[in-house]
Amino acid sequence: MSPIPICSQILNWLEDNDRACMLATDHAMRLELIIKTHNLKEAEEYFEHLPNFVSKKASALHLLHFYVKERATEKAEAFMLKMNMLGLIVSPHPFNEMMKLYMATLAEEKVLSVIQQMKQNCIPRNVLSYNLWMDACAQLYGAASAEMVYKEMLNDKNVVIGWSSFCTLANIYQKSGLTDKAFWALRQAEKKLSTTNRLGYLFLLTIYASLNSKGEVLRLWKLSKSVEGRVTCANHICIMSCLVKLGDIKEAEKIFLEWESQCRKYDIRVLNILLGAYSRNGSMKKAESLLIRSLDRGGQPNLKTWEILMEGLVRNPEMDTGMDTQHWRSSPSIVVSIVEHVEWTETLKIQKSILSGIQALQVHPSESHTA
Repeated sequence: MSPIPICSQILNWLEDNDRACMLATDHAMRLELIIKTHNLKEAEEYFEHLPNFVSKKASALHLLHFYVKERATEKAEAFMLKMNMLGLIVSPHPFNEMMKLYMATLAEEKVLSVIQQMKQNCIPRNVLSYNLWMDACAQLYGAASAEMVYKEMLNDKNVVIGWSSFCTLANIYQKSGLTDKAFWALRQAEKKLSTTNRLGYLFLLTIYASLNSKGEVLRLWKLSKSVEGRVTCANHICIMSCLVKLGDIKEAEKIFLEWESQCRKYDIRVLNILLGAYSRNGSMKKAESLLIRSLDRGGQPNLKTWEILMEGLVRNPEMDTGMDTQHWRSSPSIVVSIVEHVEWTETLKIQKSILSGIQALQVHPSESHTA
């Protein structure tokens, strides 16, 4: 049994037997579990019936975060008003959630309104607040506007500027074509990187790749491996994606072999990066060979794996393959491409392969493809 149902059962028992003894943090955890295992309406009702201010204060952010995750703007805005009426907003976190929502829904101008509310209500801004504010200003008015926010951040004695803020600036400069400034920001970010956490390195790698700086990508990758802890699959996916973006498939292959030689479990998502590169380049023989190799080593293809292969077949109809696609299911747009392909291809094996994929999609219409 997974941990979530067990936790839910324990909290249910606690609430049924002695609700008065439950701490505010217990109520917050209970609300989060309701959101994950039941439905939003039940979570909203649970919040309404919380016994006191402290419990509501501890639980409110979980409910707001869910609205933001679902991009339910009207519900999130109404809940913010309710939180304000109840006196629950005393930190920057709810405001940051709203700014994340507005950025995700392309309502950047509302981010500026949130910042104004924070100033009016004397709510301190943290690093995330400034990062979101810089992003919004850049989207609306350009890099110079983001620089003004950065200067205000420099003068805020309550904020310590770290790598994430410099990465935000670097990304803004890169998108604005200000290459020299982007490299400056990345150098400042590197000075702030942790010696115990590899996350910042991945952000820098990605931006250097966007700047077409393969040398810096490889240098940061080498540097990141000196950080404490195991180099994870996510780390390998990041560096391989950067190298593929830069067009250096041979270097990506080296990274893949390095990962393969030490991986504890054959994570197919790492293979998918290389498989996608082969498919886009028309190297279907290499793609097929790589997949067979992964199967021999215990790899389990996911829906994305089959989709990559089928897209490759659509691009390269002359390929002859015996690949079994009976478990393949894809998005409607890919199915349409495949149907069009079937109409004009004369290769019987490809027809059979593609039709079996469509049949599988019809058998499992409710399942969508995953990354």
